[in-house]
Amino acid sequence: MSLPSKKCLLFFGAPGSGKGTQSELLVKNHGFRHISTGDIFRENLKKETPIGLEAKKFIDKGDLVPDEITLNMLKLAIKNTKENKFIVDGFPRNLNQANQLEVLSEELNFSIESVVFLEVPDEVLFKRLTGRRVCKSCGAVYHISHKPSKKDGICDVCGGEVYQRKDDSHDVIAHRLKTYEQSTYPVKKFYEEMNILEIVDGQGSLSDIEKRIENIVKNF
Repeated sequence: MSLPSKKCLLFFGAPGSGKGTQSELLVKNHGFRHISTGDIFRENLKKETPIGLEAKKFIDKGDLVPDEITLNMLKLAIKNTKENKFIVDGFPRNLNQANQLEVLSEELNFSIESVVFLEVPDEVLFKRLTGRRVCKSCGAVYHISHKPSKKDGICDVCGGEVYQRKDDSHDVIAHRLKTYEQSTYPVKKFYEEMNILEIVDGQGSLSDIEKRIENIVKNF
């Protein structure tokens, strides 16, 4: 059997824990490819593909998208990845997905080198998520407190409309966090038993969090 041709870093943590932001820094500074299930879903929602419309029914309610839909989207994204190291952000979210990813790693010949869990208290997540705003056109992310757009409701990057996503409302967030905690606890145990789980404090400045993660990926 040949050695894995690509290396994978798994990023997981509750919605609003900072996975996307830290993934962008790894892409910029360390040459990773970032594969976000959230971005894949939003792209399909924007194009109103059949699979995107199906996923929308679950996303709008704060429910997790069924595993089969998520895995099919992820499989295609990994197949199309040219870089030899990549981040999977937002997957797996339950034990079934973790097992499916193990099968997929053999099928597509990549190794899961490390699993980073960004740990952030719920009260901090609520502040982050309820204040988050996103551009409808280009997907740029803002926050009403620490990163507002220069003109209220208008994207600095493309001039598109900046809005609050339905899944960033207080009630939906509460449901998302509860669902996430219930489904992902077994995932943490799964990777802990494999000795590849790294729990990282997701609070503090971006640079502080980045340094904690860099200590994990420096020999990647």
